[in-house]
Amino acid sequence: MRTCVGCRVRTAKSGLLRLVAVEGVVVPDPRGRLPGRGAHLHPDLECLELAERRRAFPRAFRVPGPLDTGALRAWLAEHAARQQDGQMVSDV
Repeated sequence: MRTCVGCRVRTAKSGLLRLVAVEGVVVPDPRGRLPGRGAHLHPDLECLELAERRRAFPRAFRVPGPLDTGALRAWLAEHAARQQDGQMVSDV
């Protein structure tokens, strides 16, 4: 069980996306193999926005100052688009 840094809901590890801070940037780690301290987030833009609003990333990664979440936001948007495309194909 892991806790989402955005909504703070405890979920199975498989339902969350592992994140790692690399040189001040929050990077998605879907395979869970990047080195460093990890944090977990539901693969959802709403949870990302909650985490940003709560300033949860610096605490989770134990680093001072704000972190750039642009790469993570782009990954989540792409992931959501792929999910929607997959659902549309399966609905037909």
